Amino acid sequence: MDGVICHTNPFHSIAFQQFFAKRNLQPTEEEFAEHMYGKSNSYIMSHFFERKIEGKELLELEEEKEGLFREIYQYHVDPITGFLEFFHQLHSNGFKTGVATSAPMANLELIAGKLDLFPYFGSVLASENVTKHKPDPEVYLKSADNLKVMPKDCVVFEDSFSGITAGLKAGMKVVAVLSSHTKEELPKSDLYIQNYNEITVEMVSEILNS
Repeated sequence: MDGVICHTNPFHSIAFQQFFAKRNLQPTEEEFAEHMYGKSNSYIMSHFFERKIEGKELLELEEEKEGLFREIYQYHVDPITGFLEFFHQLHSNGFKTGVATSAPMANLELIAGKLDLFPYFGSVLASENVTKHKPDPEVYLKSADNLKVMPKDCVVFEDSFSGITAGLKAGMKVVAVLSSHTKEELPKSDLYIQNYNEITVEMVSEILNS
């Protein structure tokens, strides 16, 4: 979702800056790019606090930070160029779709709700629905199971190193969306796009058959 449906990372950065500033921490944008985008909150907070953040503490801190994000982002929900048109074309051509995000369900409800995507998802998975986060493939393997398709017949759209790695580990094809990173910063993918005007339903079929 983040960086794939909407370019949310700048708003996550603002929320994390506010969150960490309250604790006298000032991570740089470079640190965010390396240690935030596409990562779970458990990883992010453990990295910047330099100790393991888990259990009840993680839930409380995550609720605070994600609440900040939703407060900021609710007025800015805007899909990446061409996404909605491409997404609905997939459905018109009989493709099954699901969302597999490292974000909490409340964030997914905000974004997918405002864009009216839920009626088109055959699988909806957020951070609460997995025990192992990306780069572990669990969320993608569960998605394939929910959609009743084989992993080899799936195409993952991802923007982060950990997300692409998860898709590849799941045995799926991967389209890298270059919203947060350059091609050189990401694992080798089947296709790289800046936005959804650069991909068609026919190209998805070609990737699956390659």
